[in-house]
Amino acid sequence: MLSFAEEMMLLLLDDQDGSFLPIPEWSMQCALAGAVLMDLALADRIDTDVNSLMLVDKKPTGDPLLDPTLERIAAAAEVRGARYWVENTAAYADEIREGALARLVEAGVLNREEDRFLWVFRSRRYPTIDGRAEREVKLRIMGVLLSDEIPDPRDIVIICLCDSCGIFNELLSSRELERARGRIDQVRKLDLIGQAVAKSVWEIQASLAMAAHPVY
Repeated sequence: MLSFAEEMMLLLLDDQDGSFLPIPEWSMQCALAGAVLMDLALADRIDTDVNSLMLVDKKPTGDPLLDPTLERIAAAAEVRGARYWVENTAAYADEIREGALARLVEAGVLNREEDRFLWVFRSRRYPTIDGRAEREVKLRIMGVLLSDEIPDPRDIVIICLCDSCGIFNELLSSRELERARGRIDQVRKLDLIGQAVAKSVWEIQASLAMAAHPVY
């Protein structure tokens, strides 16, 4: 199974020309930071409530995309909120991004050509892992937004991240986003960890906006 960081990179990829969606750099950083924290949560290493992000188990996961963040959380002198750890992990977004892309190339999902990343498997399924092929993330997310079925927990997480980081603004047309708005809001309410991280991302982006356009 691919990590959330790997799936976020695939979601941001324009597989026609190998470029990535033109989202702000800080949105990319927040998306990758949130992806790492979500994977740690699903691995039962951390948990969150409205105010705090707590260490549950400091045992390494064995995943080099996740363990550096887990080590920093375990070494912290005090319990911090989700916002703190989103900001902290976002500082390492370049390493997370390059690590995720390298793994996708190694797994045969993408092919790297002259600084472009192109899909290798045109069936839109990932290579078989543990005896099964998994549907590609874009098809899964669009399937969730266009249905009323209860989504998989992983897809709930990705929808939370995409919405809070503004990725849907680039992934969907304005009309598609308007039509999907109710469904997105419904799905976001299904995941408490997603809510905590998403709220932190919104707060960070609001702070950046105020800093760029101060009110005197």
